[in-house]
Amino acid sequence: MIHRNRLRSAWNRVGSGEIHRAPRKWQPWLSDTGSLTQKIEKAIGQKLEVQVLRDCPQSLNSDESRYFHFKVRRCRVREVLLCSNGIPLVMAHSVIPTLSSSGSNHAVLRLGAKPLGAVLFAKTRKHSQAKPPRDIARLDKGSELWKKCFKHFSGLSSPLWARRTLYRLKGHPLLVNEIFLPALLDATKN
Repeated sequence: MIHRNRLRSAWNRVGSGEIHRAPRKWQPWLSDTGSLTQKIEKAIGQKLEVQVLRDCPQSLNSDESRYFHFKVRRCRVREVLLCSNGIPLVMAHSVIPTLSSSGSNHAVLRLGAKPLGAVLFAKTRKHSQAKPPRDIARLDKGSELWKKCFKHFSGLSSPLWARRTLYRLKGHPLLVNEIFLPALLDATKN
């Protein structure tokens, strides 16, 4: 069955009602406002493994640059896989502007195999009442993020669903893209 009104690789704000165009099985994952790592670990009953694919300085692509209103030029890009028993469930692509990782936020550069959520959702961190902006997207074969996933998983189907959240760490922005891989649904079935 072809759904002509499905999202078309463009990012859409979760509160805009577009979430209902995503397949029902992905909606709870796309709309959740908490730590994705904690949500998955609770669902599977074990700790996730973090496999770091890349953690290095990089320039922003045009879409990411627009998200920061063209004010950010230098950043660090961290790409990881969240895995269960060696099976990748989520690929995360995080953009950490240089200014966001300085001073008391320097720990974000020393994560190693820890998930970024360990810093963003630390119990000692004060959470603001405002929800961070969250967008969702249907990623098809033309999407840059879909292509990044395909480099690691040549048999990947299209489309994939993803969410993008602009977090603030002590007032400084970090953009986290989380691409949900098909194995997530199998691993979290009750």
